[in-house]
Amino acid sequence: MALFRVTTSRLQDAQKQIIPQVSAVLRAMSNTSTDLKAVLATKIPKEQEKIKKFRKQHGNTKVGEVTVDMMYGGMRGIKGLICETSVLDPDEGIRFRGLSIPECQKLLPKADGGSEPLPEGLFWLLVTGDVPTDAQVKAISKEWAERAELPPHVVSLLNNVPNTVHPMSQFAAAVTVLNSESKFVKAYSSGVHKTKYWEYTYEDSMDLIAKLPVIAATIYRNTYKDGSGIGAIDTSKDW
Repeated sequence: MALFRVTTSRLQDAQKQIIPQVSAVLRAMSNTSTDLKAVLATKIPKEQEKIKKFRKQHGNTKVGEVTVDMMYGGMRGIKGLICETSVLDPDEGIRFRGLSIPECQKLLPKADGGSEPLPEGLFWLLVTGDVPTDAQVKAISKEWAERAELPPHVVSLLNNVPNTVHPMSQFAAAVTVLNSESKFVKAYSSGVHKTKYWEYTYEDSMDLIAKLPVIAATIYRNTYKDGSGIGAIDTSKDW
């Protein structure tokens, strides 16, 4: 028993030393890693557990009342969902993950010679809650460029739509047809556990964001430039 107590005590001491070190490594990874999915993989399980605990404690708590006038007024003032990415104040304006627009302009990375934040930086902030480094922003831009190519059937669809069809209708059709490439649909159909939904949602979201400029450019060329192609995608260029 004495040996067991000594061994247990040593294990506990080792845990006290190791766990903070592991936590520090994960925090450092979140702060410096250019792999957005890996960063999210360190954050999301903690968020899932936090939300689970919060709902267990406060699931039956009332957060407001709804009147008939509120419903007729367009749902204004009704608390209907959780949004952590931004808050809109009628006096102060919008904040993204707690940062005002001037603060975002100051803190988020900019292109060389640029004066405004890059969209990839704002995306990283919204998704992770962290202000990204220059390297992280460049990694997102590179990844989107690599994911940008459209499947042949989407290109064929866009090239065969009459140019009299409104550009936004073409845009909506192309996005809808991209459903054929959805990783989430395949994973969901195979019965993936709901704690893993985010991984496939992430993949589909990154693919869609990457492809939207190419869809828009193709529609513009077909509608206003007599169908001249947009050429091959240069993945060395930014998104």
